[in-house]
Amino acid sequence: MKKFVVFLVIIAASLGAYAWAQQPDQSRISLDVSRVNVLFTVSDKRGRFVTNLTKDDFEVFENKKKQNIIEFSSESDLPLRLGLLLDTSNSVRDRFKFEQEAAIEFLNSLLRPRQDRALVYSFDTEAEMISDLTDDHEKLVRAVRGLRPGGGTALYDAIYKSCRDRLIQDQPKHKFRRAIVILSDGEDNQSRVTREQALEMAQKSDVVIYSVSTNITRIQTDGDKLLRYLAVETGGLALFPFKVEDLAQSFENISNELRSQYSILYRPEPLHTDGLFHRIDIKVHDRKDMVVRARKGYFAPKI
Repeated sequence: MKKFVVFLVIIAASLGAYAWAQQPDQSRISLDVSRVNVLFTVSDKRGRFVTNLTKDDFEVFENKKKQNIIEFSSESDLPLRLGLLLDTSNSVRDRFKFEQEAAIEFLNSLLRPRQDRALVYSFDTEAEMISDLTDDHEKLVRAVRGLRPGGGTALYDAIYKSCRDRLIQDQPKHKFRRAIVILSDGEDNQSRVTREQALEMAQKSDVVIYSVSTNITRIQTDGDKLLRYLAVETGGLALFPFKVEDLAQSFENISNELRSQYSILYRPEPLHTDGLFHRIDIKVHDRKDMVVRARKGYFAPKI
């Protein structure tokens, strides 16, 4: 198969009247469109990670057509590029202090100096970057501790901007993983981009979304449904702690998952350069008791 390498300029022209999202990006990103790489996790029906599978245990389908796996590996130590998105709206005011401390403990336990980098966004009426990508724990902790709740909820803007302006721009030479962790009730009421525009930008940035709901009423809300949708579509996980004291366990679950990965690389047959979204499905041979969690697809470049 002839190998095509194109330069994709990520722009926001599709956002119409959203002037702030129409600014051109500062760099071009080189994409090898002849290969698709997917990071994913496998667990049993009890939620326990399964880490002893091999290449022959898996099948990959794109748009329902079986693909040939050309590379496979078990990844337990990939460097991370992590976006921590914290809801600072009025709706989380009564439990905000505890959420801050849980987020700080998560960063302290997960990030490794000189390997992993994280950024912090807050979102209420506006989405604002509080700390840029760094492995400096103290800087990240100061950023989180300096937050104060108040205002509406611009969750979609926070996802969109953190992916477009930072996560997709960071291009290490080695293999790594991008992820966003959202701490929110999911009730967006201020964003200038839509849910689908935010999700598309996350998918184009190869970002997995992990969401932790701050709703502790035990009654599923529309916000909870949104947080689950974002996680499922990107291959992440949605967690719903029933009390604020369970937040630490939720963050630990995310940390464990980020260290329990498989990686598959395949060449799409047929090769797509149409700019459209193409569905991916990964299955374990003859094992209905296994649950595979991976992103649902990718946007092919258009040339």
